[in-house]
Amino acid sequence: MAVNNPYIWGTGRRKTSTARVRIKPGSGKFVVNGKAIDEFFVTEDTRRFAVQPLVVTETRNNYDIWVNVAGGGITGQAGATSLGIARALRKENENFDPLLREHGLLTRDSREVERKKYGRRGARRSTQFSKR
Repeated sequence: MAVNNPYIWGTGRRKTSTARVRIKPGSGKFVVNGKAIDEFFVTEDTRRFAVQPLVVTETRNNYDIWVNVAGGGITGQAGATSLGIARALRKENENFDPLLREHGLLTRDSREVERKKYGRRGARRSTQFSKR
């Protein structure tokens, strides 16, 4: 790690999404994949979920944040972004750890989609039973 590197990195994953998050002290600029957060996360729910670690630690306008997120859908990407921000904040300030952990923001949600099985219509759904 370079001595003059001002960035703190955090990686977040959720479902099949992966977010690489860079934060540095600043004015509150938030960029996701080259777009403003309001353009990338269009629904209020996903936006609120993505910035939750900043709201909990009351540091919404203290850091400039850049996120590269890929894979999955918009909800998984919001979850991955949230985890990445939480990990970067904890790396930056160890005192945030109990607060973030209390709100469940440092826990990786390990749920994944179950694979489809042959002879079935989905992971578990079977074909319709025909008596005759």
